Parts: sequence; C-alpha cells; structure tokens
Amino acid sequence: MANRVKVLLDCDPGHDDAFAIIVASKFAEILGVTTVAGNAPLDLTTKNARVILDLCGASTVQLHSGAGRPLVAEPIHAAYIHGESGMDGANFAAPSRDRDGIDAVHFIIDTARANPGVWLVPTGPLTNIALALRVAPDLVENISGISLMGGGRFGNRTAMAEFNIWCDPEAAAAVFDSGAKIVMSGLHLTHQIMATPARIKMVRNAHRVVGPKLAGLLEFFSTMYKSLHDDFEGAPLHDVCTVLALTHPQFFESSERHVAVEIDGAITRGMTVIDDRHVVSRAKANTTVLETIDADAAFSVIVDAIRACP
Repeated sequence: MANRVKVLLDCDPGHDDAFAIIVASKFAEILGVTTVAGNAPLDLTTKNARVILDLCGASTVQLHSGAGRPLVAEPIHAAYIHGESGMDGANFAAPSRDRDGIDAVHFIIDTARANPGVWLVPTGPLTNIALALRVAPDLVENISGISLMGGGRFGNRTAMAEFNIWCDPEAAAAVFDSGAKIVMSGLHLTHQIMATPARIKMVRNAHRVVGPKLAGLLEFFSTMYKSLHDDFEGAPLHDVCTVLALTHPQFFESSERHVAVEIDGAITRGMTVIDDRHVVSRAKANTTVLETIDADAAFSVIVDAIRACP
C-alpha cells in the first residue's frame, strides 16, 4: 500500500458512509476508523462501522468510538432518512468483534502523530475532529488535511444548513478556523452523484453476495430521499466524495474559498458561508470547495470497490 493515500475515517454510518468505507478499503490505506453520533446514536454508528469493515474484508482495522453528542447542542439523529438502525434496508451478519476502544479523540491524535501526512476524513458531525484539534493543535502540522462531507451552498436539514454541520456547528466552526487544509464536499457537489435505479442495478450485479445487500441499502436510502424531495432520482452518495477527492482527484473541479460556519443565526445556524465575492477585500481562502464531479466515473470506481469485496 506504499502508494495509497493514508486516511483516518471519522464517520457515523449511515448508508453513504458505508460506501465511503468500502471505497477507502480498496483505494486508500485505512489507518483506523472512529465513530461519532450523527445519522444514528453512537452505539449504532459504531456497530454499523464494524459491519461494513467486515463486509469489505477490513475487519482488522482499528475501530474507536467517540463523541455521543455535540459540543453544545442537543443530539438529534436522522432515522427519517437512515431508519432506526442507521443502515436500514439490508440484513447483515453480527459484527465480527467489538470496537477496539472508546477513545476516538486520543486515537486520532496518536495516529496522526505516528503517521505524518495522514488525511482525516470525517463524514459525520465534526465533534471528534474539533475535540482532537482542541487537545492537540499541533495536529494541523502533522496531517495533510481534512477531507470532509458537510455544508454547501444550500441546506437540507434547514434551508441553509446541511445536516452534519447543523448537528454540531460549534465543532464545525472550530475545524474550519483551525488552519488545517480543508477539502469540502458540500451538498452542491454531492447531489450530483445519485443512486439512480440503473446505478443500483450496477451495485446489485457487482458482487454475488455483497451486491444485493448494498443494493438493498441504496433502495431504502433512495426511497426515503425521494419521499422527502420532489426532484431526486435517488439518494445522493454524499460521503464517498470525501474519499474519491483523495484517491481520484481527477474526477473533480474545485475553487479556493473562505468558508465560515454560522453558529448564532436564528434561521441560519449551521450554515457554511462560502465567500464567492470577486472583491479584493474578500477573506483569504481556507478551503478547497469541490464544485463538480464526474459522477459516472466515480460510480464506476464504487462498483470496482464492491467487486473487490471478499
């Protein structure tokens, strides 16, 4: 794996997190996985992470659970999209083993210090990452950057706030203000790669055992999405973009922008404010904002990763 990008995944599985893990297992070197409450409570996101690691032949990867609630806000989950289990739509075998620890923050710190140049890849609320940066601000110098799913030029949980950022705006603000290199997969990007019926069929046919299970996840996920949106062909595969941005950067176009997180607004709390102004006085860029994705090429890579599952 000498030539593979090294990643530490911080996730809240979650249907789309599952595909991020699978793609990372094939095309990156996963140094560990940490979990956070978000799409579901922490015990379920942790269980789901181990289930997917087992599914893609990565059961030996270290798994550590982390924050069970946001820094300030009350915890709110997304059963209305992901179901009560966090990954409704398929039956999976019980996890092969328990988590390796409950110390996600220190695991992130220790792993980053031991592996200079690792990428942190959070696909859920940014609580664990913010806490790690609070305890060890030097991590900014140790890591290559943070490739995150969150925010966008519009919202989904509210008119202006995307779910991950909205769940813990204080954590998100700390991460965007940390000085770390940030690559942002926002909703304006992730809505370009949807699990259409044709793509779900590709997933089903990609692997005799794993394919039908993953297709079941996407069918459930898409049904829930289409019940809440009036113009969707299927569920967006938000989280996989964070991994593909590192393993297949040629699929993306991006812009350099300053991004700040609104934490006080009565109707804009959790908004990622992207400075698109073309004025000399605009804020200095702190984020690579991914703008477009070659969705067909990206989905082909997802299918290749599924084919590689044992």
